[in-house]
Amino acid sequence: MQMKRIALAALLVASGVFITSCGRQVTRISTEDVVDISGGWNNSDSRMVAEEMTQAVLTGAWIGNHQEDNQGKKPVVIVGMVQNKSHEHIDAETFVKDVERSFIQSQKVRLVQGGKKREELRGERADQQINASTATMKKFGLENGADYILQGSINSIVDAHKKQKVVYYQVDLELTNIQTGEVVWIGDKKIAKQVKR
Repeated sequence: MQMKRIALAALLVASGVFITSCGRQVTRISTEDVVDISGGWNNSDSRMVAEEMTQAVLTGAWIGNHQEDNQGKKPVVIVGMVQNKSHEHIDAETFVKDVERSFIQSQKVRLVQGGKKREELRGERADQQINASTATMKKFGLENGADYILQGSINSIVDAHKKQKVVYYQVDLELTNIQTGEVVWIGDKKIAKQVKR
């Protein structure tokens, strides 16, 4: 009986060592570091493309034209849909947030809420009409109307043979005057990644 207990204890210790040696090691890294594990679209790509493309759109002639026609006022922009047409599952909302952040940090345009968040905002305003005091409730019809909408897509092409592949990503964005429907800026950014297996 004593021998069985010793053998069982030894087995448990040995299996514990085996399980521990097969465990994962996790190391925290900076979110600014560029790490490409799979060769797929990642947070570094999203951030880099958003920064470069918003820099390009913010240096376009359309801003000066808008201010000239509107007594120097900053244009009001809404970021619309950016569709993922690539071969991968890409959360386009992360890219949209990176674009919106770059717009706000630039202080060259005013940004208004779009999509589901705008609907939530309007729902809160409607709720205040019933549940908030008259002095603090926010009124309908006072939102800043957007002058321009930014829309676009993320596309990809995969070229693969045996143990090598090259993935091409292209992000296309266009800015449209909401009043006139005129496209005032178009830009694209390409990324190519070679992956060897």
